[in-house]
Formats: sequence, structure tokens, C-alpha cells
Amino acid sequence: MTLQLGILFALLCAVGSNFAFFLKHRGAAEAPKVDIRRPLHTAAGLWRSRWFAMGMGVGAIAWALHVAALSLAPMSVVQAVVAGGVGLIAIIADRVFGMSVGKRQWWGLGLTASGLVMLALTAPAQSGAHDSFSLAPMIAFEAGLLVVGALLIVGPGAAGLRRETHGIALAAASGVLFGVCNVSVKALSGLVTHHGGALALLSPWTVVALAASAAAFYASARSLQDGGAVEVIAITGTAASISCIMGGILVFDDPMPGDPLGVVIQALAFLMVIAASALTPAPRAALGRPAVAA
Repeated sequence: MTLQLGILFALLCAVGSNFAFFLKHRGAAEAPKVDIRRPLHTAAGLWRSRWFAMGMGVGAIAWALHVAALSLAPMSVVQAVVAGGVGLIAIIADRVFGMSVGKRQWWGLGLTASGLVMLALTAPAQSGAHDSFSLAPMIAFEAGLLVVGALLIVGPGAAGLRRETHGIALAAASGVLFGVCNVSVKALSGLVTHHGGALALLSPWTVVALAASAAAFYASARSLQDGGAVEVIAITGTAASISCIMGGILVFDDPMPGDPLGVVIQALAFLMVIAASALTPAPRAALGRPAVAA
């Protein structure tokens, strides 16, 4: 029953987080440009937009559901369910926010959702939260993700790439940084469970979670300003989900399929997600800020 409740919380998180991103996209379009050199001014400008503030509120509820899910179920299972919600992005964009979604993007989102569902279906049966970890793999994994996130933030800008391309890179960076935060939160939930009390939260992983979350906040906001809503939201969610699924396997010892067919299906699923990442961004001529229904 605990596992099923965790999956339910993860599903509600998927719906809430995607809806929150669209609200934040609408608000970010009205706000001044994100300037990391002026973090307080930038944050104030974003929060002054009622749409962005609403998105942050909905996102906070979704994040609380995510934390609850992580405390009840293995990380790879939770993240596979959350990631499956990427299929909702096109529906929310088209039906709720009146954005134009091209066939290429529908195909990309469909491939992503299918690949992530395949990952969930081929995962071995598990019980418990799987929240124990060893220090060395945790440090190596989190450090690796932080390096990848930093390269995605700095690299495209230093190379002078197009604004839309930089927006996509920032979306991937924010997803990776959200992954860092989620892996840290999963570790903290295990520390609280096994050691008890709020003192367990006085851990370096609390600092890592807060720092990664703050960096992801600015990277995500700027990506929503520079890139199209559908592709940015899809890539952010996919990057976060893949980071967390890998974290579940490498850090928390979530099991891999024990038979060759399961391994082949999971490899195919990852390839589908990678191929979908190339399809989801709109063609260059169509890039720009989508029209939003009033």
C-alpha cells in the first residue's frame, strides 16, 4: 500500500508541476530579463508577476507531493511516474493555454512519455523506500551532475549560440540541477527515517539541495524567457527525471532488470528519450514565444 500511495503522489506531482511551469512561463514573459548578476532584483521582478507567483505556488504543492512520494517509494519508480507526465505537456499547452503544438512536438512528447513508461514497466518489483546510500557514490554522482549543469549554463553562452539554443541548454541545466536537489532530498528523507528527528536535516545534503534549487530557479526562469514553452518544459522535466532515475540506480541501489530482455527494453527506452529530445524543440523558423490565449 505504501508503494501505491507513493506512485499516486508522484502522478499528482506530474500534473501539478507541468501546470506550474506553464503559469511560470506566462509570468516570465512579462518579467524583466533574468540577470544572475542581480539575483535579488531578478527574483523580485519575477515574483511581481502574478502568473509567475501562482506558478511558484502550484509548483510548491507539486514539490511537497514529490517529497512525500520519495519518502514512500524508490526514487527510480517515483521519477518514472513523474516523467511519464511529460505526455501531458502538449495537452495542457493546447487545451488550457491555447498554444500551438506542431506534429513534430507531439511526436517528441509521445516518444518521451512512451520511453519513460517503458522504463517504469521494466523496473523490477520493489518494496520500501530504498533510501539508504553510501557516501562515495553520492558525492561522485552529485558532483558530476553539478559539473554538467554548470557546463550547460556557461558553455552555450560563452560560445555565442542563438538565444533559443541557449534557452534549451538552460532548460537542460535546470532539469539536471533539479535532479541534484531531488537526489539530496531523497538522501535526507532516509537520514530522517533511520536517525530520526530534525537534527538529521543538519546535513551537508541540505545545503546542496538548497544551492541546487536556487541555481535551478534562475536557470529555469531564463530558459522560459528565451525558449518556447513546450520544448523548454519538456526538456527540463526529462533532464530532471533521467538524472533522478540514474541517481536511484547508482546511489540508492534501485535494482536493474534481471533478464536480458528487460535490459534491452530499458536501453531502447533511453534511446527513445534521447531521440525525442531532438524532436521536441520546434523547427528553427517557428521558434519564438508562442501566443498565449488571454
